[in-house]
Amino acid sequence: MLAAAMNPQVELNLALILFVPWFSILAWLYWAYPKQPRLAARTVFDSGALLLATLLAGWGMHWSMHNADPNAGAIWKQVLATSVAYGLFLLIMTAAVFLRLRILPRWRKAVASADA
Repeated sequence: MLAAAMNPQVELNLALILFVPWFSILAWLYWAYPKQPRLAARTVFDSGALLLATLLAGWGMHWSMHNADPNAGAIWKQVLATSVAYGLFLLIMTAAVFLRLRILPRWRKAVASADA
């Protein structure tokens, strides 16, 4: 029985394609909570964090596909690419959450002083 050949572009980006729904859920949760304060600075920070996480996950996925051991089998490329992309996305999002928690009190002060 012959296996159908996969489009090379799909094969190269399969890890990211499969994780787009999960990345979207995590991105929405990061964006939506906490609801306040929602300043322009926070919007820029959150947008930058999400963009960096996505770009780094894409880079890690491509790096893994090109550097996986070809002797380990074709599926190993996908497993490694998925693991690296997911790990890098979570690394950046976790760092952004903790950094945002440190900055959030300053944003709240800025909102309070602007309202006064």
